[in-house]
Amino acid sequence: MPMTSPFSLTGKTALVTGGNRGLGKAQALALAQAGAKVAILGRSAQRNVSTAAEAAQAGFEIFPIQADLVHRDRIGEAIEAAIANLGRLDILVNNAGVCYHRPAFDVPNSEWDRVLGINVTALFKASVAAAKHMERIGGGAIVNIGSISAQIVNRPQWQPAYNASKAAVHQLTKSLAVEWAPLGIRVNAVAPGYVRTEMAPVDRPEFTQRWIDDVPQQRAATPEEIAPSVVFLASPAAAFITGSILVIDGGYTAV
Repeated sequence: MPMTSPFSLTGKTALVTGGNRGLGKAQALALAQAGAKVAILGRSAQRNVSTAAEAAQAGFEIFPIQADLVHRDRIGEAIEAAIANLGRLDILVNNAGVCYHRPAFDVPNSEWDRVLGINVTALFKASVAAAKHMERIGGGAIVNIGSISAQIVNRPQWQPAYNASKAAVHQLTKSLAVEWAPLGIRVNAVAPGYVRTEMAPVDRPEFTQRWIDDVPQQRAATPEEIAPSVVFLASPAAAFITGSILVIDGGYTAV
């Protein structure tokens, strides 16, 4: 009998929030490559369709779901839509997030509320909705996208709301992991360092010293370098891992 790889997600289903660009798109494609049936949730219907088409060209089917996570009362409906498309939900990747660069004195209430609303509240609501389903089917895995911003203060840009939100994500990950462990639901997070995406302008010269030169590997990551760790934490290979924060930062926080 051939042995099944513990890293395989064949027969599993997954939803990636914010899965139509950047880190989320890389995660969705990586999960599909590992064998999972995947849905993505994003605010832009056009970008959702484009990502699904890109996946189809690579030989993978991804189901797009349009939803804006800022509307917390609609999050449960979005999770139910994913379950309807996939048939069940084994894996939730809470990737959706937003960040603004602004000194604390200048942060308006609207930006603070939006960052905490999407990065923390929506993540919590989606996790609860998914976990209720996972409890019924006998378990599952939730992977949250945190950040090294949970443990450092980014410079020279200032982003107090984002930093606070990611610290909350890390602690919420541990809290839910402990509470839901008896239900067979694992909850972990990855904490990326500086990654070349639309949200992180790593190529701007004023950021080079702190964002690139201070990284022992002397570079930023690509989304495709973060995605395999998400697949690992979602897979049976991580069956005894829950409540963990996996730092992926090229050694930035080690110095």
